[in-house]
Amino acid sequence: MWKRLNIRGIRCFSTANGRLANKVALITGASSGIGREASILFAKEGCKVVACDVNKQGLDETVSHILSLGGSATAQIVDVSNADQFKDAVQVAESKYGGLHVVFNNAGVMLDGDDDAETTTEEIWNKTFDINVKGVWYGCRAALPAIRRSGGGSVINTASFVALRGAATAQLAYTSSKGAVLAMTRELACIHARENIRFNALCPGPIRTDLLMKFLNDEEKRQRRLVHLPMGRFAEAEEMAKAALFLASDDSSYVTGTDFLVDGGLCGAYVTSDKKVSPWRDVPLES
Repeated sequence: MWKRLNIRGIRCFSTANGRLANKVALITGASSGIGREASILFAKEGCKVVACDVNKQGLDETVSHILSLGGSATAQIVDVSNADQFKDAVQVAESKYGGLHVVFNNAGVMLDGDDDAETTTEEIWNKTFDINVKGVWYGCRAALPAIRRSGGGSVINTASFVALRGAATAQLAYTSSKGAVLAMTRELACIHARENIRFNALCPGPIRTDLLMKFLNDEEKRQRRLVHLPMGRFAEAEEMAKAALFLASDDSSYVTGTDFLVDGGLCGAYVTSDKKVSPWRDVPLES
């Protein structure tokens, strides 16, 4: 694991014995949320990170934070719906760091106006699939030759618990796109298993990120979600990063083709406790 050091007053970390020591990872959606937390955590564990996003400011903040702590990272502007930009990012990984071992296809969108089959527009449907499905396919396609050249590795594709459960709160394009990610991941896992290349789908439950909180923008909306969560709170992005770390590392060397649920018990619940809890960790709601 990583060890804190203090050199000239700067807090930094030693990565030589980390769980991802001597590995190179490409992470999309790295400007915020799960992608940012995963980039930082992977770097703490010894990984050299190619952090990718369309948000240059957020991306630079992620990379600057890693570098300030003594980690290795580089920023790469990537629109995941653009296949050529993915190829460029893979080339950066190989030319700068000498290979590619881990790809975390994490970038995704849930767009305003994504509703049911009758009201969702074709424009919203196509944009959702261009990013959430084509973006994952492009990432896998561009990375496979490089991972093969590196002797194998791990690909993690962010799906969602909604791909496994229906919801009356309609978001049909998003839900359908995440179901496609599950199917794609399973098939790629079967195709490439004997090449020492593992594919797994990370299926988060509701997370306290900007992406979700902009929809759950009042207490009534938040409680409508929280009533289904046995743990009584939203997940933190860092908790998803830790799950991705497990799937990226050799700790999961015999794990491939999974729908890796990290959902606070949501998909296992029939009814949940009637104890009132806050949307935020360990803070009771007033009656």
